[in-house]
Amino acid sequence: MEGIIAGRTAGDMPGLDIAEQRAWENYLDSALRMYATLNRGLADTHKLGLVDVRLLELLDRSPTGSLRMGDLAEALLALPSRVTRQIRRLEGLGLVERTSSPEDGRGVLAAITDEGRETVAKAMVTYSESVRLNFLSQLSRPQMAAMGESCRRIGSALRTSGSPAKFGRT
Repeated sequence: MEGIIAGRTAGDMPGLDIAEQRAWENYLDSALRMYATLNRGLADTHKLGLVDVRLLELLDRSPTGSLRMGDLAEALLALPSRVTRQIRRLEGLGLVERTSSPEDGRGVLAAITDEGRETVAKAMVTYSESVRLNFLSQLSRPQMAAMGESCRRIGSALRTSGSPAKFGRT
């Protein structure tokens, strides 16, 4: 598709037409702004980042209140070393503790503490309110359903593409 819209041609991103490029740029801009907004709100209110809250939520929802460090890294799409630093910081705040795996003494588990459960319960209220205000309230119910389905399809395709994503530095 040839043409100029807002001073840009289809050649700005080789292989994408103007509509495709705009869709991608609008998605990326909104996703980055949403992440920054959620992160800022959680940090201002709870002194935790979005990834911290996500990690605590994963531990809180776990049947045992604990997960292997490698499983946390995979769930958070993060390098194991980054999760180790994050756990160390949360451990210093009394929100998690590290223990040896009962099945494999070499494995390390991160476990949520009672204080961690209280903290994540409060943080999830802030998180949910911000999602409603900044994301859901901008969409009609059909738009929300379409967005959810679109993201589910993209995520599913990325998970099953056969080329696992690498996160962090390469």
